[in-house]
Order: sequence, then structure tokens, then C-alpha cells
Amino acid sequence: MLDTLYSQIGLLPAVLVGVFAFWKGGESERFAMGAWVLGWMAAMLIQPDGYLYVGFQWPLFILDIAMLAVFAGLAWRYRRSWPIWAAACQLVVLTAHIAFPLAKAASMEAFYTVLNLAGYGILLAIGVGTFWAWQDRRAAGLE
Repeated sequence: MLDTLYSQIGLLPAVLVGVFAFWKGGESERFAMGAWVLGWMAAMLIQPDGYLYVGFQWPLFILDIAMLAVFAGLAWRYRRSWPIWAAACQLVVLTAHIAFPLAKAASMEAFYTVLNLAGYGILLAIGVGTFWAWQDRRAAGLE
């Protein structure tokens, strides 16, 4: 996965948001980022290599359902808005899993573009949530 310069540069936002979330985030942001990192590593292990269509990717679909459950659980447990945005981006990923086999004209590049952009949306939601949690603690004088 990290064999090209493009993939290494693409991982840079994840590393930056991850460091920020674990350094300045609250409990929910750290949990979400930890789940995202574990999900990313699991996806790298179970996804097929190359751009060839190998049929419906059940393991990735089940992993993405689990990630949606994590974000939905965080939205339910904590009174924050960013998990709702992260869950919405994750729902786009699940929709792409379902829609791609039905769209005969869609390419694998289009499928992976949707997955990558939704992943960056999730990272953006976690980053914004981390910033808000950090600012709330600063305003309360806890930092």
C-alpha cells in the first residue's frame, strides 16, 4: 500500500490528524482515531491487490459497517456533532459498496476515489472535533 509516493503523501493527513487527536483530543476523539487506525490497518490486510474487480468485497463491507457502528455509537454516547459527520461519510462508503456493483459503467478508480474522499471527510470530522474539544478545555481553564 505504501509503495508509491502518492500513497505516502496521502497518508500524511491521517498521521497529522492522528497525532493531533491523541495529543489534544478528548476521550471520544481518541477512541475514534484509534478505531480509524485499526480499521485502516485491517482494510490493508483484507483488501485485494490491484484494480481488478473481484466481485463484492464482503470483508471490507463488514469492516465498514463496524466503523459506521463506532461513529454512530460515539454520536449517541457523546454530545458532539462531529461523529454525525463522520458517520455520514462512512455511510457514503457503504453506499459506494452497494452502488458500485450495480453501476456497470463505473470503474475501480471511481470506487476507490469515493472511498478515499470519504476517508478524508472522516479525518476532517475527527480533526475538527479534536480542535473543538481542545478549545473547550482551554476555555474552561483545564489546559
